[in-house]
Amino acid sequence: MNLNSRTLAFLTSLAVALVLTAFLAFADRFSSQGWLAALVVVFISSFLLVRYSYESLVFREIKNVYSSIEKIRKQDFRKTESRSSFTTNPLEKIKDEIYLITEQKQQEIDELKRLQLLRSDFLADVSHELKTPIFAAQGFIHTLLDGAMDDINVRDKFLLKAAKSLDNLDALVLDLINIAQLERGVVKMQKQNFDAVPLVREIFEQLEQKATESQIKLHLEAAPQEQIILYADRNRIRQVLINLIDNAIKYGKKGGNIWVLFDEGKKKYTITVKDDGKGIAQEHINRIFERFYRIDKSRARDTTSTGLGLAICKHIIEAHKSFIAVKSEVGKGSTMAFKLQREKKV
Repeated sequence: MNLNSRTLAFLTSLAVALVLTAFLAFADRFSSQGWLAALVVVFISSFLLVRYSYESLVFREIKNVYSSIEKIRKQDFRKTESRSSFTTNPLEKIKDEIYLITEQKQQEIDELKRLQLLRSDFLADVSHELKTPIFAAQGFIHTLLDGAMDDINVRDKFLLKAAKSLDNLDALVLDLINIAQLERGVVKMQKQNFDAVPLVREIFEQLEQKATESQIKLHLEAAPQEQIILYADRNRIRQVLINLIDNAIKYGKKGGNIWVLFDEGKKKYTITVKDDGKGIAQEHINRIFERFYRIDKSRARDTTSTGLGLAICKHIIEAHKSFIAVKSEVGKGSTMAFKLQREKKV
């Protein structure tokens, strides 16, 4: 039977009142032995009532507290229903507080474990990515030192390869510094009004040779004299567009197309980079912005990419209070879109 403190107090008072009333009703008939017997009866009755009250209310609630702690130790966070109908019970509050504090601490521990795992994975990935260009340059230089310096053709060839490996190493280190600064919020976006149309054309010129080699055509959906004025960090948005278009070329198909589109809204433009290439499987979409994550594992040793491009894009766009939305279907291509603020009136 579940009783709260008020009910127990009422029943205890009623029981004591009944015993005393009965005692007073027969007081004039009691002898000295009767008085002693009545005292014993009242004492035993009061003792049993008070003891039952403590066991039913206090001890029961303390037992519930320990039961909750035991469940928390076993990571069973399903909150048990209170056996007491009196919600302001202090012991019940203690139990709830213990549950909430412990659950919060467990969540913090789980988050720390998750971050520790990410940190370990990141260090492993960085070690692997740094090792490749270092070992390559080291191999070429040691080959030259072992006697290949005498052959001019071999010397020049190996020096060029060593230089290329060191350039790749430099690019990787710069990207690591860049993404670390972006994650800490050290890099401030230098926002200004700029025309996005010439920026995209400039990027197309930079990537034209690479697109031509893959027989991919680049398209800008904008009229010849059209101006699309954005308020953002021009250099950072250039970096984003280069990465998105470059990735579209890498994973595109021969004879394919890449489009850059601008959709004007009331306060923002939606910038879309769309291709008709291989597409991305659904299990990869949520992970493509992770550092060093590669969809095509055969490209794991691709020295033309640091594996940080999309992660950097994500942080840059988030620094502009936006995000990159991805839609893709295997064999039909991918679409990546983000929003940027329109021209800021001076």
